Amino acid sequence: MRPAPLAVIGVLALASSAALAAPPAALHLAYDTYATGLQVAEVQAAFALGPDAYQIQIAYHTTGLIGFFFRGHQRDSVDGVWQGDRPAPHEFEGTGVWRGHNRMTVIDYPDGEPTIRDLVPPNANERQPVPPALRAHSMDTLSALALLIRRVADTSHCDVAVHTFDGRRATEIAAHTVGWEMLGRTSRSIFSGPALRCDFDGRMLAGFKLGDDRQADRKPLHGSAWFAAVVPGEPPLPVRMQFQTRWFGEATMYLTAIRPGEPPPQVAEH
Repeated sequence: MRPAPLAVIGVLALASSAALAAPPAALHLAYDTYATGLQVAEVQAAFALGPDAYQIQIAYHTTGLIGFFFRGHQRDSVDGVWQGDRPAPHEFEGTGVWRGHNRMTVIDYPDGEPTIRDLVPPNANERQPVPPALRAHSMDTLSALALLIRRVADTSHCDVAVHTFDGRRATEIAAHTVGWEMLGRTSRSIFSGPALRCDFDGRMLAGFKLGDDRQADRKPLHGSAWFAAVVPGEPPLPVRMQFQTRWFGEATMYLTAIRPGEPPPQVAEH
């Protein structure tokens, strides 16, 4: 099992001069994730979103009973530039250990198209291949998140649709605006107050695991994310998320800490 981070977005060719643009210092956020009343994961995120370039890093590991049965940790990162209001990733990298097995994905984007540079373990014995047509004009899940954050910051809406490719699976993700809601106080989060609610749906298109029930895997997964400007001068960021999983039902992720100007998160060994 590998818990899915929020995946919510055409990639054009990278201009060599634009690739030199640097994003601002990262804003570091921490989250705790709960399912069926129990904590199941800890998440650290670093967002560096500038007018010309962006970087996002997400690190997480399982905890509690889920961590006992599905022990693992993961670190995903992307850097890219903005071409108009669309993200153009330069490199996506994911590394982790799940059930004692090392996993790695490195994707480059020459001419704006995803090219797998490293994939551990190889995909041949694990999942069906993703056809080239479903890889074309796709982006990684963190760039999709960057697009959603920018859309919320620029328009106070979150209506967007995208195809993502993570090296093994192609997914269609669509988000739409619900409106402003008041998040009440809870001991699980440092945030309460007004937040923009965005609902999203994700549906796997290709890359189904060998031997699994394809019809079940095709079933869309639904979720909601609430965005708020938690640091003056920074774009609205996720302060809470609810999402369906295929492993332990519905989960909720709560913001627990904000630390501006820290280095990117590192994965703790678990």
